[in-house]
Amino acid sequence: MRIDVSITDIAHQADMQAVVHAVNPFMRAGTGIGSGVAGPIHEAAGPQLKEFCDQHTPLAYGNAVLSPGFNLVNSYIIHASIAPFHTEPDALLILANALESIMMIVNHQQIESLAIPAMATGTLACPPNHCASLFAQFFAYYKNEGTSLKHVRVCVQTQGIQRVFLQTLAGYQLNQEAFI
Repeated sequence: MRIDVSITDIAHQADMQAVVHAVNPFMRAGTGIGSGVAGPIHEAAGPQLKEFCDQHTPLAYGNAVLSPGFNLVNSYIIHASIAPFHTEPDALLILANALESIMMIVNHQQIESLAIPAMATGTLACPPNHCASLFAQFFAYYKNEGTSLKHVRVCVQTQGIQRVFLQTLAGYQLNQEAFI
């Protein structure tokens, strides 16, 4: 499995089969569309995404659901419900459950390439090292146990978060040549 950690916009990953849409239970950011990864994904996917989200809410914390990519070039959007770290004591467990839900969808649909944001590290206040450690654990587990994924791109917003992810992934002794 190749793993990239790139400073990039999750909504513009033309070479990925699927993108992850990290959401609250109403499948949007905050009280409306516009912050975090929800705004760019909603804007790029078009109004059909809002209609889909309205039909599938509330999405319980830790769960994920699959939709078409709509106006995105990606075949799929995987919507994963996560919690704010500053108000939810079980937010890390919820994030782990969301990652497991994502991987279940990935493997069921035989998705080979996935762009995933550094979930909850922005407005939801997850410390980047916690998120990176959890991602590394999941990547290592699925790399060893088997997955349809051949390429994962972790989309981050800053060099600092990119550095944390690269250092953490290397610490889990994943194939360091796979990191870009």
